[in-house]
Amino acid sequence: MDALEQLLIKFSKNECTSQELEHLLQHFENDKNADRLKNGIEKQLGQPYEDGPGIDSAVEEVFQKVKLKITQNTLHHTKPKLRLLKYAAAAVVLFFISTGLWYYFNQTKSTRNQGQHAQIKTDIGPGSNKAILTLANGSQVVLDEVMANGEVAKQAGTKITKTQDNQLIYAGTNDLKEKEVFFNELKTPIGGQYSLLLSDGTRVWLNAASSLRFPAVFKGNERKVQLNGEAYFEVAKNKKMPFKVEVNHNTIEVLGTHFNIMAYNNEAAMSTTLLEGSVKVYNKANSALIKPNQQANLNKSNNKLQVMDVDASDAIAWKNGYFLFEDENIESIMRKLSRWYNVDVEYKGAVTKDALWGNVSRFKNISEVLKTLELTKTVHFKLDGRRVIVMP
Repeated sequence: MDALEQLLIKFSKNECTSQELEHLLQHFENDKNADRLKNGIEKQLGQPYEDGPGIDSAVEEVFQKVKLKITQNTLHHTKPKLRLLKYAAAAVVLFFISTGLWYYFNQTKSTRNQGQHAQIKTDIGPGSNKAILTLANGSQVVLDEVMANGEVAKQAGTKITKTQDNQLIYAGTNDLKEKEVFFNELKTPIGGQYSLLLSDGTRVWLNAASSLRFPAVFKGNERKVQLNGEAYFEVAKNKKMPFKVEVNHNTIEVLGTHFNIMAYNNEAAMSTTLLEGSVKVYNKANSALIKPNQQANLNKSNNKLQVMDVDASDAIAWKNGYFLFEDENIESIMRKLSRWYNVDVEYKGAVTKDALWGNVSRFKNISEVLKTLELTKTVHFKLDGRRVIVMP
């Protein structure tokens, strides 16, 4: 047994020191170690159980996803002091992928063939690009009913169009003679998402059950919008006009940066996660300046603001088309699924309080997502119409 295999064994038991963790993840950056790593992962997945027919592809999936995660974090982390965070983030990915596959391959063939997955009578498809635009005069436009590459409306000298890839674009010149500010609102329903290009060049992606109120054209000495729900922003730089996002009684202020805000009413905290630039989060009682790969969490019950180091790319998994569950309880996971698949959730029995891990595409039917969660062998599901029953 070589040193690399010993490291993988220690990692699988969560016994690695930070130095050992860094040493292990460094192996993933060296392509010469690919075969050794894959052999080690295969042993962790396959022993002492009989290898399944798909173990080769599963090992390859583990290896490639960790490699991808390391690459992504290499792009995000430019400061040496954040290097260890990169390895920790990649290690988490290896952990939840391996754990899910471990449970899969440790089932006997007969158990797998018995179909002990989520009890599905009729499946439910994923959400899609859909939203309603409310103009300043109160008229509404159902955007999924508008022809692509077509004009939606004109306001304050700004032309509003919908592109082929379902993006709403505000383009035009700022009419200095027009003093009135025309506010619009883009709202996604449960099971919807949409992207928006504001008149200043700022890009916004709205998650399901969210809304953004904004002016057709920004005027004055600041750019201010109001958010409900969740959105990812790539703010166009303009030092003369700071960009502000108001969420309830809280404000996120930037000049030009990339960040995600999660502020659903049924969540216990509001989270602001920074990918690029700098962001100030504040209200009457608290204020914090966060840096890339940091997250500001405002606890709604006690109004306390806490800043922590994170892998910021995880916060925009939804924008990139997948669910990412990291150390997350089943109630939190089901709230996400409820918003995206438009389902009600019912709990029966003593449902697990354990943290769950996993990732799966947001564009799969709900049955595939539930099956992925069932691989942990800690929770089971039954789908009855648009109701998901969660069971031990």
